[in-house]
Amino acid sequence: MVYNILMFMSKITCMMPHSLLLSLGKVLGILYYLLIKKQRNRAVTQMMESLKISQPEAEKLVKESFINMGRNFFEVLYMPALNKENFSKYIEIDHLERMEAALAEKHGVVVLTGHVGNWEWLSASFTMNDMPVTAIAKPQPNMDYTNALDDLRAAINVEIFSRGTSELIAAAKALKKGKILGFLCDQDAGPHGAFIEFLGKTASTPMGAAVFAKKFHSPVLPCFILRQPDGHHKVIIKEPLRYEDTGDSDKDLFDLTYKMTKILEQVILENPTQWLWFQKRWNTPPDQQKHRHHTVKAEVEK
Repeated sequence: MVYNILMFMSKITCMMPHSLLLSLGKVLGILYYLLIKKQRNRAVTQMMESLKISQPEAEKLVKESFINMGRNFFEVLYMPALNKENFSKYIEIDHLERMEAALAEKHGVVVLTGHVGNWEWLSASFTMNDMPVTAIAKPQPNMDYTNALDDLRAAINVEIFSRGTSELIAAAKALKKGKILGFLCDQDAGPHGAFIEFLGKTASTPMGAAVFAKKFHSPVLPCFILRQPDGHHKVIIKEPLRYEDTGDSDKDLFDLTYKMTKILEQVILENPTQWLWFQKRWNTPPDQQKHRHHTVKAEVEK
């Protein structure tokens, strides 16, 4: 039922001008801000703690972040309407040559990103330039929503692998074939993550991006999509990072994860209204940390 509703909404949305989507998204975001008290309060509290600002300041910024989220929602529904002829009207790409050079190495590209801006459209910026994009994503609690989202992603030629399942093997094989593999690196990673200070508090940080970069000798490209004042988007592609092998793999993986975390953190600090502040980013306390040797499963070699 949910799947059919979302796909019907997508068909209607694809008939609308982008300017109308922005207006509808603003209304949806404000409604969400007013009605979803639990997420709003968590976002305000976490922003106050991280940015060291007052409650009124945090409430104003969080409201803007909810408006961005509402606009993202309608733009995701609009993805089947994106194509090579029209996407440049909505998305500007800074330093696309960095991605082209990274792909030319033939080791795949690990993309470091997070829930910043409309991250779903970040993938479109590459597929519309004929670049092969895959990503590891966490399934939604409602599988109808997950299936609808995956079908909308497929409309822009993005292949999705579920986090925490055997599909990670397929994700690794995609990287081995020289494709782009995207990681959302701003989610709580549980007891086995790398515990790194993030926005002022220690957080369990996913190490998957570093592990895959090590395994396949892939460059890590920090890529972010930022909504501009006119409602359109700018993709920022930063200089590549490399896994540096000193002989101590656990330390080397931690060091690369640390560098990636600091880049993501800086982007959020510079664009605080474009991150999902209600995420349970600091859900795992440091005293629950469990050390583990991080590897990619041997089946990938086959």
